Amino acid sequence: MTDFDAAEVRRLRTEEQLSVREIRDRTGLGRNRVYELLRGVPPPERTRRPNAKDALRAEAVALRSVGHSVPDIAQRLGVSRSTAYLWVRDLPLDRQSQSGLERRRVRSRAASEARWATHRRTRDEAQAAVHAAAADVVGGRLEERDLLLGAAIYWCEGAKSKPWRRYDHVQFVNSDPGLLALFLRFLETCGVDRAAPTYRVSIHESADPVAAAGWWAEELRLPLARFQRANVKKHNPVTVRRNTGEGYRGCLVINVPRSRELYWRIEGMIAELFRSAADRTSMN
Repeated sequence: MTDFDAAEVRRLRTEEQLSVREIRDRTGLGRNRVYELLRGVPPPERTRRPNAKDALRAEAVALRSVGHSVPDIAQRLGVSRSTAYLWVRDLPLDRQSQSGLERRRVRSRAASEARWATHRRTRDEAQAAVHAAAADVVGGRLEERDLLLGAAIYWCEGAKSKPWRRYDHVQFVNSDPGLLALFLRFLETCGVDRAAPTYRVSIHESADPVAAAGWWAEELRLPLARFQRANVKKHNPVTVRRNTGEGYRGCLVINVPRSRELYWRIEGMIAELFRSAADRTSMN
């Protein structure tokens, strides 16, 4: 049967609520022909696919009605911000709900700031105490040359904290075995055994990082097991480098874990040295 007219196809759709496939099976018409004859006729409800996000959309509307922002709704429901916006763009925030939400945010920020203020105060008090003890080393026991020399070496060559970037951590990088040996001696004087830090070779790719690590370990009597994977730097052919050949072993990075207080001790000794130097200059 292939001579059904448009009226019959529409009747099958509207009265019997058949799907396109069922109409094709009943009439023998092609898919495109059936779609053409059904143009403008809505499909039966039973053939509509459920929208998996209908529940999320309803939840988004509910969240918006109590004052949640689009980013907050997106985060809570695990959808993109653009999707959340499309769902609630016709629902402006209620001013009363919005003001209540803003008040909660202000309270949350204030509580967080109070917690951090306590942390910063405790940290600063501990730092001041360490500074005072380190200054006493400089002022009362100048014979402790290992400490003073080590602190000065570190202040010249080590990583330092900046006002805009706190870095209260001891990390020393150098290519001079003599300076590195002096710094290791300084660490031992401060109670840091050579097995405590981690070590890393920083070297150009033209050299052998494994051989360099072995050389540093032997030269400075360091445990090879404490060496981390080397930092291998790409070679720029345009740059004329003279640190090449068998004698080139890169830099050694000494990283001291849990060294915030040690950094503060160094900081305190240097500050007192600078102050003493300034006082002596003014006296002359």
